[in-house]
Amino acid sequence: MSDASPFSPAAVSIRTAFSDNTDPRRAAAELASALAGPELGFVLFFCSADYPLSALGEALERAFAPVPLAGCTTAGEITPAGYGRGCIVAVGFDRGDFAIACARIADLEAFALPQAQRLVDGLLADCRRQAPPEDARPFALTLLDGLSSSEEQVLATLEAALGGIPSFGGSAGDDNRLSHTHVYAEGGFHDASAVVVMVTSRRPFEVFTTHHLRPRREKLVVTAVDRERRRVLELNAAPAAEEYARLVGRPVEALNAEVFARHPLAVRIGEAHYVRSIQRVDADGGLRFYCAVEKGIVLTAMQSAPMLEQLAGVLDGLERRLGAPALILGCDCFLRRLELEALGRVDAASRLLADARVVGFNTYGEQHQGMHINQTFTGVAIGSRG
Repeated sequence: MSDASPFSPAAVSIRTAFSDNTDPRRAAAELASALAGPELGFVLFFCSADYPLSALGEALERAFAPVPLAGCTTAGEITPAGYGRGCIVAVGFDRGDFAIACARIADLEAFALPQAQRLVDGLLADCRRQAPPEDARPFALTLLDGLSSSEEQVLATLEAALGGIPSFGGSAGDDNRLSHTHVYAEGGFHDASAVVVMVTSRRPFEVFTTHHLRPRREKLVVTAVDRERRRVLELNAAPAAEEYARLVGRPVEALNAEVFARHPLAVRIGEAHYVRSIQRVDADGGLRFYCAVEKGIVLTAMQSAPMLEQLAGVLDGLERRLGAPALILGCDCFLRRLELEALGRVDAASRLLADARVVGFNTYGEQHQGMHINQTFTGVAIGSRG
């Protein structure tokens, strides 16, 4: 399915489509038909982990060859029609407006500044060889294995090499199973990897991040951790799950993803609060987080403001600054979606996202300017004006 028809002539160099066909070959064929064009230069996609990934990768390569592809698995999709589940969404970029290059980081633990600098320099050189307009500007998209526990190190290293190039991204999901997540590059799906996509364009764009959470007065001090596995063992010198359960007024056995979504914790850096989302309760009473959490930090209890009203304000601001968007690539934390589902507001969210021309995916964590963050809506808005 494609939503190419509503785009203005200025925006046709970006086309979006999605398929909910469960057969990989048919899904790939539907996407290729919708995105086809003589100038198609790059395809970015986000897919449910329910697909047989090897077969899907082969089908996509056959359908789009020789056009390069990059993507990842999701914890839910954002299609041109709003939130999706069990489907695949794709964006096609034409060569006339975009020069795009991508590379895979195969060894996350060994990724250091020399490799990062070579990677960034190589991507920029590849984009230059595609002869973009002289006034083209770059931004970088990062997609990481959402269960690798390597985001902080990789992102900080990459940020040092990017040298001020705006960057954002998301951690791959697996439909909330927390079992196996994958990124796609070099003709196949990979775990324990990351993909960096460098985009250069003369289109106006803005990389952004936002969340709807506000601080409360209650604080929790991290007093014992298992740093390597992102586990907090004690909060306020008490077993972590018990202390968090006391804070939110629930028994430990009732703690689940919905509770974590509605009662997040955050670390304050300067005047801003950055959420550190809880993944699950471990058998020993520890709490496993999606982001790294250090001993001695103070976590602030957070509460939700109206999510859709806040997001609508951000989207309106982007349109005022850029004009009507041709596309917003969105990395939307899956915990935000869980909150919307609990509130019965998924349909309203879908309408808002579709009207703003958002496509993307629900993540296991977001990335913005070298930081690994949680429970945000992060992305890039690309304007229609040249």
